[in-house]
Amino acid sequence: MESRFNGDQEEIFSKVLRAGRRTYFFDVRATKAGDYYLTLTESKKFSNEDGSFHYKKHKIYLYKEDFTAFGEILNEMMQFVIDAKGEEVISERHQKDFKKEDEEDHSEDSNNSSSSFTDLDFEEL
Repeated sequence: MESRFNGDQEEIFSKVLRAGRRTYFFDVRATKAGDYYLTLTESKKFSNEDGSFHYKKHKIYLYKEDFTAFGEILNEMMQFVIDAKGEEVISERHQKDFKKEDEEDHSEDSNNSSSSFTDLDFEEL
């Protein structure tokens, strides 16, 4: 298994989920004592007026003793949303092929879009 280093924290295992302007990083890291924990990072890209861009990041540290409860609640919350609203993405700004109305081709084909939902199971971590 390849390890990567990020500052003083060793990354043991990493996965990336790209979702539009957001990117989610799932990283297993090692403590100084040699135990493992998980960091979940959301990175969101923002454009500046001058055309440059910057990222805002939000990070959650998740420790082994909280995995089961966190995973159960996360799965319960995701299932609640799916049961209440289905898996179809209804917010246009979250659809991968969304274009502003003035840029949109008004043909029938441009109105048919699909998206997918990834069910995460923290029990596998």
